Amino acid sequence: MSAVLVTLASSSAGLRYSECWWHAAEREQTVCLKHGHFMSDANPALDCCGGLNNVDYSQMDMSVLAELWRLIDLSEPRFCVAVIAIIFNPFFWNVVARWEHRTRGLTRLFGGPYVACYALAGLILLLNVYRSHSITVAMKAHPRWELLDNARVYYAGAALMALGSVFVISSFMALGVTGTFLGDYFGILMDQKVTGFPFNVMENPMYWGSTANYLGLALMNASPVGVILTAVVSLSYKVAIAYEGPFTEEIYRRRSQRCKHK
Repeated sequence: MSAVLVTLASSSAGLRYSECWWHAAEREQTVCLKHGHFMSDANPALDCCGGLNNVDYSQMDMSVLAELWRLIDLSEPRFCVAVIAIIFNPFFWNVVARWEHRTRGLTRLFGGPYVACYALAGLILLLNVYRSHSITVAMKAHPRWELLDNARVYYAGAALMALGSVFVISSFMALGVTGTFLGDYFGILMDQKVTGFPFNVMENPMYWGSTANYLGLALMNASPVGVILTAVVSLSYKVAIAYEGPFTEEIYRRRSQRCKHK
């Protein structure tokens, strides 16, 4: 019985001590808050209002970035050729297609809009083959990155390539040759907007499927240069979409107005 009483007394004393300590700490915190700051003995809390100014950048591990920078040579000729090929392709087909829409120069040259569109499609395909080749050459010219050189990254890249191929092939099948290769600019207009797969999943699935293919190829080859070139591909497509989208919508808007006046 006495042992039980001793235990209860000890517990009661401990509770009273903890309560006193808590109130004392609470009073100290209140005083600190009145002065506009909060003190902590072990780990001072970051001031959320200070944002990134409270981060000690000297403690950051920059070894990964240093290794990545060592693997990439932005002035290497094959890398530069790949960048030029990536940027040139959408620039070329947009300039030529708009010129054709304004002057019908290719239609007159080839004797008809369909033949002219198919000729441009063949040229665009050749340019895309060269772009893919130049990207592959640039990746092989640079070393692999150990951080990406593992089975998980490889299979993730393979999955991206498979998914990208699905989007590219299904887009082509839904649009056909003239729908894919700027037939609208040649006066070859579709009866209605394509809304089935993969256009019901995302806008411009052919562009983003192609981007996924390049990213998958870069991951499968553990190539940091390939990842950078994929970013350039994505940026070039974004710029192309910004120009192509409104222009194509304007073509169909004019067609719609002509139909209403008939």
